[in-house]
This record gives sequence, C-alpha cells and structure tokens, in this order.
Amino acid sequence: MNSIQEEKRYRSIWISDLHLGTRGCKADFLLDFLRYTESEYLYLVGDIVDGWRLRKSWYWAQSHNDVVQKVLRKARKGTKVIYVPGNHDEWLRGYTEMHFGGVLLLPEAVHVTADGKRMLVLHGDAFDGVVRYARWLAFLGDSAYELALKLNNVFNFFRRKLGYPYWSISAYLKSRVKNAVQFVGDYANAIAAEAKARKVDGIICGHIHQAEIRDINGVLYCNDGDWVESCTALVEHFDGKLELLHWMDIRHLDPMTPYDQRELALADEDA
Repeated sequence: MNSIQEEKRYRSIWISDLHLGTRGCKADFLLDFLRYTESEYLYLVGDIVDGWRLRKSWYWAQSHNDVVQKVLRKARKGTKVIYVPGNHDEWLRGYTEMHFGGVLLLPEAVHVTADGKRMLVLHGDAFDGVVRYARWLAFLGDSAYELALKLNNVFNFFRRKLGYPYWSISAYLKSRVKNAVQFVGDYANAIAAEAKARKVDGIICGHIHQAEIRDINGVLYCNDGDWVESCTALVEHFDGKLELLHWMDIRHLDPMTPYDQRELALADEDA
C-alpha cells in the first residue's frame, strides 16, 4: 500500500453513493480516505445509507458504523458537513433544513468555490427518468446491479487465481453497452441544462456511479462517482481548482483484499 505521510487538506470534498448498509460498500476504503483527508466543507451528495436494501434485509457491518462516527467526528472538529439526500436515502428529505450531530441536511445546495464559481450540488435522481416515472424498474435495476456486483466478485476471484488483475464487469458494461452509454449521456445533458437554467456555473452530482468532470455547453459538469466500485471523490483545492481523486489508484488498494481493520482502529485512536 502506498504510504501517505500527512493528511491531504482541501477546501471542499464531495462524496456520494456510499450505499452503507450493503455488502458492496467499500467502507474500509472510505475510512482510509476520511483518515487521510481534511476539508473546510464536506458534502455528502446522496445515497449515503441504502434504505432500499436495508428494507429488504438488514446488513450493517462495524465499518459502516465507523464511517458514520468518522463523519460526525469531523463535524465536531469544525468541518461544515452538508448532507443532500438521494433516492436510496429519500426518507431523509422530510428532515431537510435540520441539523443532526452537526450535519446539516439540505434538499440541494449552492457552493461558491474559492475562485467564484457557483456550483449547484444535488444528488441527481430527479433527472433520471427511470427513478421518476418507473420506480418498479428502478428497484429491478437495483437488484440487477446487486447481482452484477456478486458475479463480479466471483469472476475476479478466479481471475486472481489465474494471475490476472482486478477487472470490473459492470464498469465495462456501462462504458460499452449502447443503452448504458446513451443513458449516461442523457443524464449528464439533462442535469447540465438544469444548471444553465439556474444560471450557475456548474453542477456537482452523483447517482449514476460514474465519476467525471467535463464541460457541457458552457456548464461545468462534475460527478463525484461512488464508493461501491470506483471509490472516487471530488475535491476543491484552495485556489478553486476541482479535481477527481481515484482513491484506490492513489493508495494502491486492492478491491479483492479487505483493508486491515487493525490499522483503521489504530488510526481512529490517533485521530
């Protein structure tokens, strides 16, 4: 594992689609990220807790509880933590404009970067036609995604036995299957159009588990990705520059090898 000697400090950090409460959540890797990063602002951009999955069957590992505690500890130490709920944690939308343990819940937010860019922050499910108009299909798709993740683990177990590196089936399908590519393109265009209508400079979202920064018709489109597969975060440097961090690459983390829980426990004791 790559060694980081000191914390990385940023003005702002955005993370989304953690899906705590599911076996696919890379909570250990997220704890590693939270351990080595600090920021003035921390935005939780939806689907932090997966209520859809928890209603089907209860799963809550200690590492998931540790993530919650780590975020609350950051809030206590002065980080401005803003939580914008998504579709998987939509029950929290009834509690927006309220504080919980120092965490402010908002339906959406406008973040002004250090260089003056006004960025609309929202989860993005409102711009997903499947979620809005065919919820039964969204639930079906969620189950299919869960199955793909399980198959992905089996597939990579045998790849590892044969000496091959990790390779994501679902990431390949999203980047190659025509309908998936079209969906991602339509989603990004729709959400960028909303930003333009709101007269902001850009938009920061999650939802589709595909990290990306690009210009769409003069709007800066930023998707912070997820912590199920890509383990990515969007960060703002103190000069206002926005950057995607691919944490598994930065730390040389192996998706098929669980993070050492003892190291995490020691890190939390030192925090």
